[in-house]
Amino acid sequence: MQVDLSGRTALVTGASSGLGAHFARVLAGAGAAVAIVARRTDRLEALAGELRAQGARVLVAQMDVLDRPATATCVARLAAELGRIDILVNNAGVALTKPALDHEDADFDAVIDVNLRGAFAVAREVGRAMRETGGGSIINIASIVGLRQAGQLAAYAISKAGLIQMTKQLALEWARHGIRVNALAPGYLQTELNEGFIESEQGQAILRRIPQRRLGRLEDLDGPLLLLASDASAYMTGSVLTIDGGHLVSSL
Repeated sequence: MQVDLSGRTALVTGASSGLGAHFARVLAGAGAAVAIVARRTDRLEALAGELRAQGARVLVAQMDVLDRPATATCVARLAAELGRIDILVNNAGVALTKPALDHEDADFDAVIDVNLRGAFAVAREVGRAMRETGGGSIINIASIVGLRQAGQLAAYAISKAGLIQMTKQLALEWARHGIRVNALAPGYLQTELNEGFIESEQGQAILRRIPQRRLGRLEDLDGPLLLLASDASAYMTGSVLTIDGGHLVSSL
């Protein structure tokens, strides 16, 4: 999907690795100036160097979404340095694999605090900045387990279901300010971390439940991301785009 984001600015949270780093590369490759944030800045600096070598304008900042005052300060500073924030990719998140009966309060709180409370705090601060500059696009990174159940992912699934409802609620409230709020819900993606798992019996069982019979690739998210980041989705808000090879519609 060819999209020109020249002149646009984007903020990507959780950008130090994985999906966040990939999203930053895609947006910068489309011409956007990108602010990349995460709790650890060492990997951010390496990514920034890579993107700057390709001609992109990149800002780096440390942000822990658990620190609400610092989050507000960071967003305000980046908005001032960028001139405005046109796109937010609300990606920071954590996962926990554990049976629900074994969840301690601290386990549950740790996931909800980052994936839901933290995501709301970032969206709220960016939304305030976007309201002052005439609007923008907020893209929350959810998951198909926010729409369907998966074993031993209780806190994570609940947090992503909440994120999807948050997407719709904010879309309703902020449309009047020109702010669009949508979400991506990826399915199982192929990464270096799960290469061994997918060869296992359990991994092969997951593959058999995906109608396309393969895991997603990071680049499978590029088109949906650029759609929501650009004016091509100008009449879309409150939408949840699933990118899962048909996993959600697989038969019982």
